[in-house]
Amino acid sequence: MDYKVQVGVQSHLEQMGPLDDRTMEDLDDECLFPSEMDAQKTQSVDPNQHISVSGSLPFNGNKMTRNGVYKSIKTVVFSNKLNLLMPFGPLAILVHKMTDSNGWVFFLSLLGITPLAERLGYATEQLAFFTGPTVGGLLNATFGNATELIISIYALKSGMKRVVQLSLLGSILSNMLLVLGCAFFCGGLVYHGKEQVFSKATAVVNSGLLLMAVMGLLFPAVLHYTHTERHVGKSELALSRFSSCVMLLAYAAYLVFQLKSQTDLYVPLGEEVNQNGENLDNNDDDEDEAPEISKWESIIWLLIMTVWISILSDYLVDTIEGASDAWDVPIAFISVILLPIIGNAAEHASAIMFAMKDKLDISLGVAIGSSTQISMFGIPFCVVIGWMMGQEMDLNFQLFETATLFITVIVVAFFLQEGTSNYFKGLMLILCYLIVAASFFVHEDPPTDDQSKQPGT
Repeated sequence: MDYKVQVGVQSHLEQMGPLDDRTMEDLDDECLFPSEMDAQKTQSVDPNQHISVSGSLPFNGNKMTRNGVYKSIKTVVFSNKLNLLMPFGPLAILVHKMTDSNGWVFFLSLLGITPLAERLGYATEQLAFFTGPTVGGLLNATFGNATELIISIYALKSGMKRVVQLSLLGSILSNMLLVLGCAFFCGGLVYHGKEQVFSKATAVVNSGLLLMAVMGLLFPAVLHYTHTERHVGKSELALSRFSSCVMLLAYAAYLVFQLKSQTDLYVPLGEEVNQNGENLDNNDDDEDEAPEISKWESIIWLLIMTVWISILSDYLVDTIEGASDAWDVPIAFISVILLPIIGNAAEHASAIMFAMKDKLDISLGVAIGSSTQISMFGIPFCVVIGWMMGQEMDLNFQLFETATLFITVIVVAFFLQEGTSNYFKGLMLILCYLIVAASFFVHEDPPTDDQSKQPGT
């Protein structure tokens, strides 16, 4: 082996030029190591170490893979203080196996889902770097609502139709009032010297879809409370299923409209202003932004978070009634207020972050777009899934809940009509949400409404 090393040294003598004052050790170092490893030249070199490098390449490849996995875990799991709540998920499962305390299991499951919902939004944002602003905005809205949809499917499977209705309703109310209100409020405080602007065209389209959703929920409720059904107990369900199919069709057309006709729907107005020579700092901020994890890492983390949320959602749904009895809190309040706040953690964080960067169009797309998706896709989707499961899930959300949604949509539409926002508008939306929360805390869901819809009544 020493002979081969000497031959390698001699073969490079001409390229190295005169030796000058260099020692033989320097000569060996310069020959045995490529130029990209200059940082290691200061270390003493043994020829046997050089020979073993080629045999350790597979080991180095495995080491690089392990380093990549470690870096991905460190970025996703250990980069956010909210992830300190993650151990509460396994703890909820352990408490469920060892005790019968439904209140504690529900509370721990709720805490365990909170960071998972936020990390689901984070992985979606990372994936959005590789898909563009329009598809990225849709991904944010879709996976931001994944938690609510997973909880709803498990509740529907357990026959808890009212929990499904109330949790989806609460998601809409939370996004329109709390999430959008916090985005307006925080953005207004950061940019208190001016009014932030957003696309009025986008707001009008989303407001129209929300009003269409209200119409879809209103007619089955009116049909029920006016006792004008042609076939008692059947007409209301048939109308709900038909309306759900129409709403799904309308939402599909909306997606085509976004992706094909209005590809700049999620592009902030600030970028257009920058092209005219104003707000140039926004472009600098955009150039500094880069994905922290790769495309496939984002997809893998999305799958992991979705599966883990599904597991905890099963425990959450099974203990919601026991928690209501243990805490003496109405199920309506838990379903409309507590569950959506946890499920909307991703939208809440994203909307505030974008508003504080003066990207209000994206905040609007996340908050109002999420409400639109739940109302035009999530609710009709659950009706169709219930139809397939043999569950009589309908669009009659009862009079109190339907009236709350109708008033909320009208209030938000008035706040959006000018295309501007400030901290005062955000404060008003937050206060409106507090009124809604207090209303559901003192509201008791009538048990006779569900019983009247059973066959044979």
